[in-house]
Amino acid sequence: MSAPTDGPAAAATTPASGLPADGLSAADPQAEFREFFERHHAELARLAHLLLGSSDGADDLAADALVAVWHRWDRVRVAEHPAAYARGVVANLARSRIRSLVRERRRVALFSSERSDRVDDPDVSAVVDVQAALVRLPFRKRACVVLRHAFDLSERDTARTLGISVGTVKSQTSRGIAELERLLGPPDDETERPAAGTQAQAPPSAPSAQETVRGLRPGRVGHAGHPGGNG
Repeated sequence: MSAPTDGPAAAATTPASGLPADGLSAADPQAEFREFFERHHAELARLAHLLLGSSDGADDLAADALVAVWHRWDRVRVAEHPAAYARGVVANLARSRIRSLVRERRRVALFSSERSDRVDDPDVSAVVDVQAALVRLPFRKRACVVLRHAFDLSERDTARTLGISVGTVKSQTSRGIAELERLLGPPDDETERPAAGTQAQAPPSAPSAQETVRGLRPGRVGHAGHPGGNG
């Protein structure tokens, strides 16, 4: 996707207090947005990928978010945190996309239930990596965990991005990490018991859920099906 070339009037001005916190230049709006696009498109696509749980549609969702940002660029460009605004748009679009998919799957389930009395639950043992585990979290917990640990945002910046309180960020992140620990850990019935007369050995230490999610930070995501570079 290339940056749009038409949009808000060129009369938009930079506030007297100085440049936005994201360091945008005082050039014309089109040049500013082009710079913003080049700097943040890959990051927003990665965020969309992690929130959707799939690379399918992530680039399109990031592009839709940037189009929405462009249409409001006369206000976004003078905001204190333009990138946080863009991340919030991605989060809102991802939430809407997921809700649409859930509704569609429910409709499909209604039709399929006429041919089958039950649908097997997903195999928890098949959850073998953090992205698969993230998809199993409720959206708000997933978004908090991704922004805090994969994107290394502060609690305040995460709250600003999602439009929630810092306290909610803390609780949702903590609960999300706890759920990830459970999903990523071995099933209880796979814990080996020592044979009679032998001493139990401590299992090898596994990385924590936080460390695993941090492995998805920009520059490390490419192995999972989405570009990991910065553009």
